[in-house]
Amino acid sequence: MTFDLDLFVIGGGSGGVRAARMAAASGARVALAEASRMGGTCVIRGCVPKKLMVFASSFREMPAEARAYGWDIGDGAFDWTAFRARLHAELDRLEGVYRRLLDGSGVTIHDTWARLADAHTVELADGRRFTAKHILVATGGRPERPDLPGAHLGIVSDDIFLMDHLPRSILIVGGGFIACEMACILQGLGVAVTQFYRGAQILRGFDDEARGLVAEAMKARGVNLHCGTNILEMAQAGADHGLTGAVTGGGMGPPVGESHAPEGQSGGPIWVKATNGTEATFDAVLFATGRAPNSAGMGLAELGVEIGRRGEVVVDSYSQTAVPSIYAIGDVTNRVNLTPVAIREGMAFSRTVFDGIPTPVDHELIPAAVFTQPELGTVGLTEEEARARGPIEVYATSFRPMRSAFAGAPDRVLMKLIVCQQSRKVLGCHIVAPEAGEMIQLAAIAVKMGATKEDFDRTVAVHPTMAEELVTMRSPVRKA
Repeated sequence: MTFDLDLFVIGGGSGGVRAARMAAASGARVALAEASRMGGTCVIRGCVPKKLMVFASSFREMPAEARAYGWDIGDGAFDWTAFRARLHAELDRLEGVYRRLLDGSGVTIHDTWARLADAHTVELADGRRFTAKHILVATGGRPERPDLPGAHLGIVSDDIFLMDHLPRSILIVGGGFIACEMACILQGLGVAVTQFYRGAQILRGFDDEARGLVAEAMKARGVNLHCGTNILEMAQAGADHGLTGAVTGGGMGPPVGESHAPEGQSGGPIWVKATNGTEATFDAVLFATGRAPNSAGMGLAELGVEIGRRGEVVVDSYSQTAVPSIYAIGDVTNRVNLTPVAIREGMAFSRTVFDGIPTPVDHELIPAAVFTQPELGTVGLTEEEARARGPIEVYATSFRPMRSAFAGAPDRVLMKLIVCQQSRKVLGCHIVAPEAGEMIQLAAIAVKMGATKEDFDRTVAVHPTMAEELVTMRSPVRKA
């Protein structure tokens, strides 16, 4: 059978773009469809704008710290409007880079929605159809909104970067990395932040000791964190629940900018009743309660592609679905939902299908960072996971780093290694500290290579640094 294309990629995020470019470089005829902006979640409404907001929020404490070091500097004020303009200019620039990379690789771009008509045919929103020997689904995920009364009044993470003005107060619902990062960002920008999480502790799935330290640091910085708490109902303030905007819990905080209501919402303060019995009003409510794969309406299940209970496209270790011509990578598969993983999956797909080198995706020992303040960097097993697998030793230290201690700040950091008693291999490394994401990237190389505790011990420390503690801890704090 003759096809129009060798590969049609649906989705212009980091994974889809990488797969398309690599396939085109091998000589394949490639097209890509993207219904939104090129760059996907990471570039347009995720990692990149979030990290820029992390940088912006980190300057709030800088003047006080600078004064402790002898600088005569005032507190200043944050201008969201000026920052937002520069932020969107940068996102526009990056989207242009993605388009130029695709164009330079010879990939045909279709700026429209696409679905599968059959196992080898993609149909665009305007009715055009293209046949392809292989089809790659890389449509990513989307924020979920909970099913509760008044939930339509809240915003989701995609909306944060589109706000015209910062709210004076916000309730963040959720305890995952998006919720916690946004709590720290907005608090750092001067917003009064309250956070509800229905679980016992934030950052489920991360090391207990590490996430406990992050939670304490967030509260110390002013985040009004309530675990074991959720929204019972919410409504426009002053509506039939009888409130007129008076706060009965949570607090509104000092004015930072004009109140903002997301586009399409009714505007004005939002009344919230919590499961712990408290009631409060907030300028905004942000739901960071999970993400769902973007697989609906694409015709996948009708063609025999297996779809999981959360909407994920089920694939094998080579990213192939139950239909041989259809593959899927990235968040739509709900494997490990991280941008670098989607890129690796795209590379593995291209090598397997177009270079003839079968390359399974390696999902073992993937490092990750949570950009809270302080950051949490992690790779490998948590103490709890490792303990369940066999005898371990735990090496850990928590201390006030030199920079903040000199300035009189109470901040603490954590350096932690999980070691197998038998093999002496470092099974996990967990860091809570400023720039932990930078540190864990390098530590992950050693852990991925199978370094032992003695390998760490043989490494000479870089002094004075926080990270030197990773190679100077001689005695375990506990064994299990």
